[in-house]
Amino acid sequence: MTGYRQVLAVPGMASLLGVSLLARTAITADVMALTMYVVLGLDMSYAAAGGVAAALTAGVALGGPLLGRMIDWRGLRTVLLVTVVLQVAFWLSVPILPYGILLGAAFVAGLLMVPAQSVTRQAIAAMTTAGQRRAAFALESVQGELSYIVGPAVVILCAAKMSPDVVAWGVGAAIAAGGAGIALLNPPVRAEDEADAGAAGRPPRREWLGAGMIAVLMMAFGTTTLLSGVDLAIVATLEEAGQVSWAAVVVAVFGVASVAGGLVYGALSRPLPTWLLLGLLGLMTIPAGLAHDWPWLCVAVVGAGLLTAPTLSTVADAVSRLAPASVRGEATGLQSSAQSAGFALGSPLVGVAVDLSAPAGGFAAAGLAGLVAALTGCLLSRRSPTRRS
Repeated sequence: MTGYRQVLAVPGMASLLGVSLLARTAITADVMALTMYVVLGLDMSYAAAGGVAAALTAGVALGGPLLGRMIDWRGLRTVLLVTVVLQVAFWLSVPILPYGILLGAAFVAGLLMVPAQSVTRQAIAAMTTAGQRRAAFALESVQGELSYIVGPAVVILCAAKMSPDVVAWGVGAAIAAGGAGIALLNPPVRAEDEADAGAAGRPPRREWLGAGMIAVLMMAFGTTTLLSGVDLAIVATLEEAGQVSWAAVVVAVFGVASVAGGLVYGALSRPLPTWLLLGLLGLMTIPAGLAHDWPWLCVAVVGAGLLTAPTLSTVADAVSRLAPASVRGEATGLQSSAQSAGFALGSPLVGVAVDLSAPAGGFAAAGLAGLVAALTGCLLSRRSPTRRS
């Protein structure tokens, strides 16, 4: 735990992680808040709610590199303030927008979503030394897991007791507060010895977006494809068993195991390759399909959960090492886009596997997606001619 104490002792790190957790928790809840609003507020179908969610997700995926490039060019605070203002305008107007306009507005809101996740990763790379970075990114991945456990659950609980309009406003207020808090902190996105990187000019993409970086992005995509698919496979398994109400418990166990795995991995003295962690994650996911009721499913997902946060943290660490300082914003934006695309693909991929076979086929499809991404990442990494120290 000495490594974690050193990371949290870095000036500004604890406050950054705290404010970022607020923003990320709200951002993970935004899809659920819009779903609740469309279904309960507009009295429309879940398919219609899925359309709004898809529009928001597509915007987030496309906006990551754009916002990252703007941070590299215009600076962090300017981008954060612009995105905060846009989020305030969007969430305040949600209750008065007709469905057709809401679709387009959700896409724009996703395109200019507060980049809390990528900014936190950039700041970690700038504020920590090489020896501290693995523990710092482990804390960041644990933060992400906590946000996924808490955010959607809070929205569902609030939607049962409040108007969906109020829930949407609350989520928007939390996103804006988190973004404004990060802007107020204004953490560095380049280390002191990298301060002049922007003045030296941006290197061409072919110099840094090579085989090594593409390998990492592919593994980022594969990891979230697997995780999104596992969520659906859990629901499908418990629905078949008539125990779908226990899905939240199984997902919570998975999340807690991920938090524990991330904390243990960050305290280890030596890192493991990303492709190896992702491959093990894929292998541990496939046997979970053998469980047929919620107690055994809780046991079955622990192994995969323990490997989830370590895999995500090594992806973030690898991106920070491979990207030159002057393009780190764009690189972390590409990572966010790859992960968003994986989340979008995982559910339909596993859904097709479940429809064609059984819920166990869903776990197999998710695990195989992770294995394919790990193998691809391993092969591409070996083709990378150079590796940044």
